[in-house]
Amino acid sequence: MASRKYVEAEAELQSAWELNPTFDVAYNLGNTKYQLKKYREAAEHLSFALRNWPLVKTVAKLKPTAEQRLAESRAQVGALRVTVSAAGAEVLVDGKALGRAPLEGEVFVEPGEHRVEARLEGYAPVSQTVKSAKGETADVGLAMVAEKSEAQAAGVKTEGGMGAAGVGVGAPVMGQPPAGPVEPPPKKNWVPVIALGAASAVGLGVGIGMTVAGSNVLDDVHAQRQSIRNAGGQCTKPSASFVDDCAELSSAGERVDTLGHVAGAAYVASGVLAAAALTYALWPRGETRTAGQPRVVATAHPTGAGVVVLGAW
Repeated sequence: MASRKYVEAEAELQSAWELNPTFDVAYNLGNTKYQLKKYREAAEHLSFALRNWPLVKTVAKLKPTAEQRLAESRAQVGALRVTVSAAGAEVLVDGKALGRAPLEGEVFVEPGEHRVEARLEGYAPVSQTVKSAKGETADVGLAMVAEKSEAQAAGVKTEGGMGAAGVGVGAPVMGQPPAGPVEPPPKKNWVPVIALGAASAVGLGVGIGMTVAGSNVLDDVHAQRQSIRNAGGQCTKPSASFVDDCAELSSAGERVDTLGHVAGAAYVASGVLAAAALTYALWPRGETRTAGQPRVVATAHPTGAGVVVLGAW
């Protein structure tokens, strides 16, 4: 029965991870994978959670559990520390794309032999086969070499003298106008993205803190209610001896509602700030929006937040 619950929780948490890969989802998903003895995936998610753990006291007590279960999971699998000479190269392990160099953290793999590849346009693909053992970390260094252009392959000189076809360096190619100076694209100011992202993380931390606090108060409410029942009382029409206890119980219930509302508001604010940061980061610089051109704006509602595309087609 417990295993079935973990399987059901795994499916729900996996969907949540694909939609919103945050530290809390990674922590819960990693713990679930650990309980199901899927140690490679458990190590992957617990490692992510610990790398992105917030500085919030209310969740600090969970960190030792994450560290212990990560250590136990790592003891059952191998790890690769992959470095690539060309930044931005796509990294693959056994044909599965893991992201672009430089990778964040280690790559966890099952014990055995694995093929690590790196690909990037303009460079020759490079690969390396490595053996991984339980509890050990193997270093994989991939040095990429730029491929020659068609002109270089044909023997045309690109600096000094005459080319193979007798064309002087710097002379325009027949039928094409001379290339003018190319202005570099305007640089994006990343300060707003960093500020909005930090504010979003703070909002998420506040929401988690309020959720944990509300859960603790709710436990107290259940305990107080059970204590009144055990003493033979009730709070619908309490007798004189239970008036104070029922008033305290009602006050605690109101605190639970208040903490829940604050947590909900913090989660919504965090989502709005994250959406605003994403919108700013993805919006092209140096372009003027014309009438009717689609635009992206952040939006929020009582149950969540996101982005909306507005325009006419």
